[in-house]
Amino acid sequence: MWSEIIGKFKGMPSQEKVVRLLLERGFQVDGQGHVVSGRIEIPHTQIAREVGVDRRVVDATTEMILKDDILKRVFMNIHSIASFKDVAPLLGLGVIIITPDNAQNIGILNDVTSVISMFNLSIRQAVTDDPFFTDEPKMTVITNDVIPGELVSELRKLKSVKSVTIQ
Repeated sequence: MWSEIIGKFKGMPSQEKVVRLLLERGFQVDGQGHVVSGRIEIPHTQIAREVGVDRRVVDATTEMILKDDILKRVFMNIHSIASFKDVAPLLGLGVIIITPDNAQNIGILNDVTSVISMFNLSIRQAVTDDPFFTDEPKMTVITNDVIPGELVSELRKLKSVKSVTIQ
């Protein structure tokens, strides 16, 4: 699906940059062509500055999104989520960052959560990078308690896991 969306901007690399940013950040495009996060409007000049294009490129991109039924449905309904990765240690929560052997494989999340549950840790949040947007996607798992060293050792034994780090 993502390649179909990006494909609609083939030959328009500046607009593709804008679309990738909107998708990565979960920004919506409202019915008036404004880029929003919830009810907060994000100026097109800010979007343009972030991706290194002119504001008019952002204007043209949002216009194109509103003219295409598929793009319109996607961008009017996408939402961003908060990641607790950086604040979890301050709250006494554990953070495990998993780099999978191959993010396209099936069952990685199941493998990881099965091992975590053996240590009686509750998972507060699990967020994975989309391999379409990230060269080296990772899975971040926030647990209700600090991570014991034995858990890291067990996770490293999984065939689906390339590396494990904790914060």
